Amino acid sequence: MSDKKMLKALCLFISLFLLSALSNLQAQTTKKKTDSTAWRQLFNGKDLTGWKHVGKGSSEVEDGLIRGHGGMGLLYWTGGKLSNCTIRVVYKMQKFNSNAGVFIRIPIEPKEEWMPVFYGYEVQIDNHPETSDEDDYHITGTLYSLTKPLAKPGKPGPEWNTMEITLDGPRTLVYVNGEKVTDYKEGDPTPERKFDFEPFRGRRPDAGYIGLQNHGEDDVVYFKEVAVKPLAKK
Repeated sequence: MSDKKMLKALCLFISLFLLSALSNLQAQTTKKKTDSTAWRQLFNGKDLTGWKHVGKGSSEVEDGLIRGHGGMGLLYWTGGKLSNCTIRVVYKMQKFNSNAGVFIRIPIEPKEEWMPVFYGYEVQIDNHPETSDEDDYHITGTLYSLTKPLAKPGKPGPEWNTMEITLDGPRTLVYVNGEKVTDYKEGDPTPERKFDFEPFRGRRPDAGYIGLQNHGEDDVVYFKEVAVKPLAKK
C-alpha cells in the first residue's frame, strides 16, 4: 500500500473513531438528563418502606395499594423534605365519594396528625363538600379552605384519578386528571378561617415533608402511586 493510501485509511479510521466517541458522549449526556428528570417512585407497591404513620388508625398495603384504617391519621414520607418538584399521586375512592388529602409543605417532621393540618397545606380529595357544611374551598385539588377550584375534574369511586402537585419555590400548582385546579403563590389572598379544623393562615416553606391523610374508617381512599421528579432547571 502506498504512503498516500495508508494516510487516507488512517484519516478515515480516526474520523470514524471520533464520530463513535462523540455519539457515545451524546448518548451518556442524554441519559443523564433523562435520569435527572425521571419519576422516582416513593411507594414500592409492596410495603410501606420509607413511610411512617402518625396519629390515630393505621395504614397498610392491600393488593398493591395503600389504604388506611381508622383515623384521623397521616402517613408521611420519611425521606426528607421536597421542593422544586412535581409529585404525582394516583388514587381512587372506595365509595362514590370519599375524603382524604395529600399534605405538602409540612415544615417539620410530623410526630402527630394535627400539626400538618394547621401548618402545612392539604391538597384536598373530596368531590362533594356540598354534602356537608363545607364549600368549594374544600373540593378536590384545592388547598384545603384556602383556594377555590379553577375546575372540578375529580372522578368518583372507583375510577382512578391522577393528581400532579408542582412545588415551584413559593408557587403551588395542582392538576387533577390533566386539568388545572389550583395555581397559588405564597402571599396570595385567602379567606378567613371558617372552622377550627382548618389550617392557620400564613406562609409555608418552599421545602417540606409530604403525607397522605387517613381520614377515617368511613372515608377510604386507595393510593396506587406516589412519585416525584425534580423540576427542569430554568
